[in-house]
Amino acid sequence: MPSSKNTSAVPAYAAAHKVAPRVHEHLLHHRRTLPDTGATEAAPTPDVHDIETLVDAAFWASVRREEGNIPTISLAFLPPDQSVRPLLLEQPLPLSAAGLARLGPAVERPGIHLGVWRGPEGLQVWGLTWAVPAFCFVLEVIAPGLLVLKHGHGGAGKFVNVAVLEGEEVKLVDERPSVLADCPALLTTLLGLDAPAAWSAAPNLLIELAVSMRAHRRGGSMLVVPSDAAVWRASIVHPIPYAASPPFGELGALLHNGPGAPHAHRALGRTVAALAGLTAIDGATVINTRHELLAFGVKIGRRDGQSRVEQVLVTEPIEGAVPLIVHPSELGGTRHLSAAQFAQDQPDALALVASQDGRFTVFAWSPCEELVHAHRIDALLL
Repeated sequence: MPSSKNTSAVPAYAAAHKVAPRVHEHLLHHRRTLPDTGATEAAPTPDVHDIETLVDAAFWASVRREEGNIPTISLAFLPPDQSVRPLLLEQPLPLSAAGLARLGPAVERPGIHLGVWRGPEGLQVWGLTWAVPAFCFVLEVIAPGLLVLKHGHGGAGKFVNVAVLEGEEVKLVDERPSVLADCPALLTTLLGLDAPAAWSAAPNLLIELAVSMRAHRRGGSMLVVPSDAAVWRASIVHPIPYAASPPFGELGALLHNGPGAPHAHRALGRTVAALAGLTAIDGATVINTRHELLAFGVKIGRRDGQSRVEQVLVTEPIEGAVPLIVHPSELGGTRHLSAAQFAQDQPDALALVASQDGRFTVFAWSPCEELVHAHRIDALLL
């Protein structure tokens, strides 16, 4: 097999050299968790030099302009024969910042990747692919100087983020928060620590909703309440202006029918976008654990007899991040304060909050710490 080694020395983008060994270590660790029956179908793991080269080229492409436009690019590291019905170039192109910037408009829409593999003289772009195998390494250019390194897990939905690079700042995802007894399942899924057998299951709808909430950039809140109780209503200001009657169950129905049903993935995407769009309306959107929409535009109030929330534990699943205990007002405005109050008053519920600047926080009651835990997860949703 041709190798991309023996090309140039340390990449010009210093963060590429810094992050490559850690990302390689992460990929190897997760590759070992694959079941034996699926390992042969997984994409090859890039070596340290491959990762350095990809990151370096992508970074310099991100700060270029092609006809005045900012490139948004997705690179998938895999050989052409592991892609399903790809678009192959008759002459593969050398991996370069200029070449990536020129090809950027072709892959700026979600789900399209430039396929990259080793050639006789180094890494090269062999074409376009719309599908990647399990564990495929993907690098996305989000904005100038903002890169996200991730891998697939073989199922539909969100990739697992490994690292976020913003200029010279390197954020490596720290998986240790997932070992906490009260870590929300949403965070565990985003960290890619679900059982491998579940990787091909239906997409986690809360993750899809979180990504879509963040994407509309208007800010919003979503409350996830138990489906077998109505106690959440005690924390809502009445009357509720936009209550669904009966509960809108399209998401649950699509999930029940299975992602393999005809047009299910497209219908699921439309419904997720519609429900996430409701969070842009002033007030919170409420769904239950059966994924039924109960109401939107609701105002959160303090439950009778409950104390006012005075402090929250804030953590971010990034290596080196230090847990902090702060007043909830330090996290944002009224939206964050009311979400923290709801999580304190309703310990069996979750409150998801998207900020206009892209920050995303999951508020949940921590029985271990006996206070509200604010999980900052925006680095996992890019």
